[in-house]
Amino acid sequence: QVQLVESGGGLVQAGGSLRLPCATNERSFSNYAMGWFRQTLGQEREFVARITWSGRQTFYADAVKGRFTISRDNAKNTVYLQMNSLKPEDTAVYYCAADRISGMLVRSTPEQYVYWGQGTQVAVSS
Repeated sequence: QVQLVESGGGLVQAGGSLRLPCATNERSFSNYAMGWFRQTLGQEREFVARITWSGRQTFYADAVKGRFTISRDNAKNTVYLQMNSLKPEDTAVYYCAADRISGMLVRSTPEQYVYWGQGTQVAVSS
């Protein structure tokens, strides 16, 4: 069973930054593409960003493009989401997820990801 553990969430003022790590116990971490999603109460889970197994290709939702950066360190079995210029509308629970289809770039629906973390809360005040 692949376990994903997010951390780094918290309360930040608008315009601020946060970095969310997601660590896994999975030794074959580099076999998976990784994604970040977010969800607010009563809303569907929303795609944020994706990175292929090698880290060479990334894909972002329009709402975060230019502000968020996804990266990974396969030696540390960790994927990161660097969030800059945060806005109140970025407030959500953020989840990382693993996808066995590791080379394709554009996969942005939750059903395409097989493993999920428990989420970390991000709150952005105005």
